[in-house]
Amino acid sequence: MPKKKKARASKAGQIRKLAFPNTSVYLPLLVKALVLSVLALALLTSGVFAEPKKMNEQSNPSSTQRITFGGGCFWCLEAVFQRLNGVKTVASGYAGGHVEKPTYKQVCEGDTGHAEVVQIEFDPQKISYDKLLEVFWAAHDPTTLNRQGADVGTQYRSIILTENDEQKKAAGESKKKAQADFKDPIVTQIEPLKTFFKAEAYHQNYYNQNAGSNPYCSVVIRPKLQKLLKQGLIKE
Repeated sequence: MPKKKKARASKAGQIRKLAFPNTSVYLPLLVKALVLSVLALALLTSGVFAEPKKMNEQSNPSSTQRITFGGGCFWCLEAVFQRLNGVKTVASGYAGGHVEKPTYKQVCEGDTGHAEVVQIEFDPQKISYDKLLEVFWAAHDPTTLNRQGADVGTQYRSIILTENDEQKKAAGESKKKAQADFKDPIVTQIEPLKTFFKAEAYHQNYYNQNAGSNPYCSVVIRPKLQKLLKQGLIKE
């Protein structure tokens, strides 16, 4: 009989061990499991395992667009497009040629292949690309090859440098439409923009800073601005 009692006692002890395991052994494992669960949740919510973005996908797409025009001296075009609502910035520079980082002197010599151009950053919600093209045709004579008034040379050619197929198509259609306003054929080139080289600092914002001191501003630029203002194409 005593042996049976001992067996029952031993069996009861085993049951207690199963029901109430030794916490000194299992508690560290429970804590570790809890920590791992928290870390996993943090990683999931942080986006570490989110689907990667495609190479051409922008996280913060810009609300502005760019277009580059050439139509004679860039001082003139800069002053024109600065006076349009929706235009953010206008930078004078050089494009369309083969020389890296050209200087104004090099471009004036006519051997770089570059044209004097302005690069325009605009808000398409406030001004359309078509409207910019309309002003471009009105702001210069697109029928004179490599010349605008007294400014002669390939650097003064009429050119539209596009940044995508949509701009290229719109420029071509606008050119055909604008032809009705000119007796002679429009010779404006439409090419993809490769590189825009910003001109020297003293060329930037030129008319606004030199209108009262440089005769070119009063003789050439001011009458052009007054004409466009009268046509309602630009603002003061």
